[in-house]
Amino acid sequence: MNQFIDSHIHLYDPEYDADLGEVISRARTAGVNRCILPGIDSGTHDKMVNLARLHSGFAFPSIGIHPTSVNTGWENELSYIYDNIDKNLFYAVGEIGMDGYWSREFIIEQSIVFEKQIELAVKRDLPVIIHSRDATDEIFKILERTAHLGTRGVFHAFSGSFETYKRIKGIGNFKFGIGGVITFKNASLAKVAAKMELQDIVLETDGPWLTPAPFRGKRNEPSYISLIAEKLAEIRGCSIEEIAATTTRNAEILFKI
Repeated sequence: MNQFIDSHIHLYDPEYDADLGEVISRARTAGVNRCILPGIDSGTHDKMVNLARLHSGFAFPSIGIHPTSVNTGWENELSYIYDNIDKNLFYAVGEIGMDGYWSREFIIEQSIVFEKQIELAVKRDLPVIIHSRDATDEIFKILERTAHLGTRGVFHAFSGSFETYKRIKGIGNFKFGIGGVITFKNASLAKVAAKMELQDIVLETDGPWLTPAPFRGKRNEPSYISLIAEKLAEIRGCSIEEIAATTTRNAEILFKI
């Protein structure tokens, strides 16, 4: 059986509370034997860490402040990260980044929090999980300013152009998270992913959101990674075995799992 890693899944989201055991069982049956849990903020931190402890060897926690969690209390949130990063074994700093889609009210504060978390990740030799939405220019400014640090990580839910992909590769050691969007009808991501180096790709669901076809509109879950892998194999003209082996190895190296 092909083995997969879901490199971005919010299993601690309330959407999974009623049937988490079944979700994990279906994931294992589908060959998904490891998952990376991205952090969001102090409000979800304990639930995520406890879930990872209960499912040790399957769920691997991260720590970070999601850009949409940056508001008037951003300094307290940042202090929480500093205070807790050494209290547990974490595998990444994330989900961090910038988001101008929902609001740009705290966009300056988002940039400060993003840069400080990059610096923290480098100090702890951890990869970053980057969220970028309607803030490309701001993201690049920070990544270029911190490029000398040798940042490594993943651009979560990558949906940029091939030119953006090449620009990111020139800044640091980054992988690119490919998820359910690649299965959407007329998705431009399919043409971009067909030209990317497979060594640069990791698979993700971002569950409970961004569910791949044919289940779009329903709750996403790790077992659907195989649907993403099948589509990626189709557009690249290779076997699903190659997709599984390479993307799994990419995630293993990135997150050291």
